[in-house]
Amino acid sequence: MQSQEIKTYRINEPPVRLDKFLARELPSFSRSYIQKLIDLDTVLVNGQKAKASLKITTGDTVIVTILPPTEKTLLSEPIPLSIVYDDADIIVVDKPAGMTVYPAPGHSGQTLINALLAYYPPIAKIGNPNRPGIVHRLDKDTSGLLVVAKNDDAQQNLIGQFKARCVTKVYLALVKGRITALRGIIEAPIGRDPYNRKRMAIAEKGKEARTEYRVSEYYGNYTLLEVVLKTGRTHQIRVHLSAIGYPVIGDSTYGGKSTFLKRQFLHAHKLGLKLPSTGTYKEFESGLPADLQHILNSIKGCNPGSARQG
Repeated sequence: MQSQEIKTYRINEPPVRLDKFLARELPSFSRSYIQKLIDLDTVLVNGQKAKASLKITTGDTVIVTILPPTEKTLLSEPIPLSIVYDDADIIVVDKPAGMTVYPAPGHSGQTLINALLAYYPPIAKIGNPNRPGIVHRLDKDTSGLLVVAKNDDAQQNLIGQFKARCVTKVYLALVKGRITALRGIIEAPIGRDPYNRKRMAIAEKGKEARTEYRVSEYYGNYTLLEVVLKTGRTHQIRVHLSAIGYPVIGDSTYGGKSTFLKRQFLHAHKLGLKLPSTGTYKEFESGLPADLQHILNSIKGCNPGSARQG
């Protein structure tokens, strides 16, 4: 069973409500869950129980004991799934945008894991009980291919392939602006943004990150890119493309806010890996979902141009 996680914060800022501070520092948790932690007295300020409205300020110490989700929160839900491939070891799913991969405190349902538990109940016993079978993830609003393990050996095999960077991961991204270089490599370390905990950023002391891209087609003042991930950092494609001045369309977090798309134009298009039991390399492909294809069709008349191959 997963142990409790304890976070300690030494405050160095003007007075702020405790609940607002925690909402900022723990962006993956809902406000209702944060309130639950406070109500359960798992949040201490200077060693004392505290209310959500308490103002904390420079010199205070906040200790939060985060209660892990329990196995009983992992509900089986008959949510339709697009299964691309299924054998004795793995399931390859074409995840829709808007679906979170696994449950988190305050968000226990309507996730990919909930759907997988209904599709293949034995997955509940694979690996971490809070995210069974999972070896990688996609952001909630990123669509496309994701592989899940069906047994412990397969999970360890896949984890090894990801660590060794043997897995092919290709995305389609539409960005603002016309990128003149038909091919490019972005190498810049990524870490948590010190000014906004909900964002990642280029950080000198961050983790190594490498992104390769190729121009697929121009659409007016937009560029459709084929992006290859060589590492797997949080928000990597979005951070890297924004850093070179070409944010992903629809990505309001990193400068690509759009009036015609409610989520980022980012799709996990290809996934290649060795099948755990046989070692045979197999590649899977997913075309653009209807919402993203509609965007391309809508702007097709805006002086589109195919990129040169090279």
